[in-house]
Amino acid sequence: MTEKLYDFAVIGAGMAGASIAAELAPHAKVLVLEAEDAPGYHSTGRSAAFWEECYGGPGLVPLTLPSGGYLREHGFLNQRGALYIGRAEDKAKMDGFVENFAGTGVTIERLDAGGLRSKVPQLHEEWCDAIYEPACADIDVAALHQHYLKALRQGGVDLVCRARVSDLAREQGGWRIGTERGETYRAAQIVNAAGAWADTLAGLAGAQPLGIGPLRRTVVQLRVSPEAPADQPLVLDISGGFYFKPDNGRLWLSPHDEIPSDPCDAAPEEMDVAVAIDRFQQVTKWRIEAVERRWAGLRSFAPDRLPVYGPDPAVSRFNWFAGQGGFGIQTAPAAARLASQVLLGLEPDDLTRAIDPQAYSPARFSAQKARRTG
Repeated sequence: MTEKLYDFAVIGAGMAGASIAAELAPHAKVLVLEAEDAPGYHSTGRSAAFWEECYGGPGLVPLTLPSGGYLREHGFLNQRGALYIGRAEDKAKMDGFVENFAGTGVTIERLDAGGLRSKVPQLHEEWCDAIYEPACADIDVAALHQHYLKALRQGGVDLVCRARVSDLAREQGGWRIGTERGETYRAAQIVNAAGAWADTLAGLAGAQPLGIGPLRRTVVQLRVSPEAPADQPLVLDISGGFYFKPDNGRLWLSPHDEIPSDPCDAAPEEMDVAVAIDRFQQVTKWRIEAVERRWAGLRSFAPDRLPVYGPDPAVSRFNWFAGQGGFGIQTAPAAARLASQVLLGLEPDDLTRAIDPQAYSPARFSAQKARRTG
């Protein structure tokens, strides 16, 4: 048993755990426990991440925009642009999308069929309407994750891998944390950055699960002819049926699937791969030469699709940093800074000043339940 008492034990060392641990490190003694052999094995290591201002809806924009500045300043973004595309029958959806983001600060513009065709000439003619987002960029996910891992190590954080948490027990001064390998750690506070396992971890602590559900997302890498231009925008279906983007001479394609899953080491299903290819062939004129790779990851959402940051309303010294869906990487800088300020009682800074922490607090679920039963 270790006798060291940490101020915070962060459970999970993916992007969520690494980023918040790095932000807490200058102010506190921090431990990070990771279940796998190395950090970032699950969602972080399988992301086809892009920074896209509208991704996740208007409720995420306050986190996305300041994070974009941080990512750009530190060299983690490569400019790409994004196109939401639709057919004539999708006009109401396209109009609603524009209206939904009015006044949020995002930069979007409507393109007609000619403007769309000039950017993606391989689309079938029925796709005639588009919303262009010029600021969209690819994120160097591995470099960003390493940036936070380096920062937490420089900050004196103890990172322990192969340390799957099996037991959480309250004791005077905080928590006793047991792992499947028999190690025991002590910390004043827990930070739940366990991703798909967030509700499971909450149950160990005696906290009420929030309904954070893992959803499987499939991605395939295609070799196509003719080769997709390297500077082609990310293309997304306004109805949520697919997205694709070029990567090193190949195309990364997803059917935009969200298949409910238990927390696990996600693997792609052949049916989901087939659906992705079928949708792609209905939309574009590219000839598929080969399916070179396929993979899947879990994206975990709270019931209202917003992230959950802050202290549990019923279990003291248990804090949430979870429910970050597929947007957790693009919002990592602002999210981690905001959550650390909440946990440490610090004032907001330039990165977080325009963000309302109550919008992402776990207490919102208690308030919603009270309104429904009141």
